Amino acid sequence: MKQKKQIIIFTDLDGSLLDKDTFEFHEIEDYFRDLVSKGIKIIPNSSKTKAELSNFNKQYNLNLSFIAENGSSIHGLNLIHKNLPNNIFLSRTVDEIYKIYNQNVTDNLKEKVTFILNLKSNEQQEIFGLSLEKMNLAIKRDHSIPIQFNGTEIEKNEFIKIMNNSGLTIQTGGRIMNICDNVNKSIAMSKTMELINKEIDNEIITIGVGDNQNDIDMLKHSDYPCLVKNNSFDSSLLNIDNLIKSTEPSPRGWADVIKTAIQKIKT
Repeated sequence: MKQKKQIIIFTDLDGSLLDKDTFEFHEIEDYFRDLVSKGIKIIPNSSKTKAELSNFNKQYNLNLSFIAENGSSIHGLNLIHKNLPNNIFLSRTVDEIYKIYNQNVTDNLKEKVTFILNLKSNEQQEIFGLSLEKMNLAIKRDHSIPIQFNGTEIEKNEFIKIMNNSGLTIQTGGRIMNICDNVNKSIAMSKTMELINKEIDNEIITIGVGDNQNDIDMLKHSDYPCLVKNNSFDSSLLNIDNLIKSTEPSPRGWADVIKTAIQKIKT
């Protein structure tokens, strides 16, 4: 019978844990590390690439499992339990995704799509808001194609409909849109939980943290959904039971919602 509680935090990074402009979290880093030292598992669940998330671990001397490219792949679950796999791929490759795009999107709509990976480095840097070194990690895409859509709202909705009907999805994060396989952060989180539950006897309680549209499904499937304040995202229409909202943006907002969630778990 499962008794001891194991808390697992699935968290978005940019705008949730990391400051949306500096991409750092120094002011709450001690709290973050304290959570890890207490045995709480923190799993970044991000639109970032495997290369970016591996670098995040290296930069902060962390050893976290993570989910990359909006649920496309799961890495490092063997860090949680030795019987779990190191790499799990839920998505088709970039080449397969591009082939589907090319076969199904009309020429008129293709003219509205800018492939960010085809732009010059300085233009990519401006869009991603990253240094050249970090941008080179951001463009190492295995399962998603970052784009900007330059048409009307009606044209954008038509484009998204075509992609959905073709078995793909459009994930909208902070700065860009991504053409992805039919995966998302929630599907990857559920797969992760399914595997962990087979190996860990403790009662697992999930906390989900996000700030944007592509985090909603993940929050809906978390035991304790947490939304970090994002002035560019209208959260008033969200219908999520027991949603914990921060009054401050990242990174302080991240710490605030986690403290509230953990307090609720303890009571």
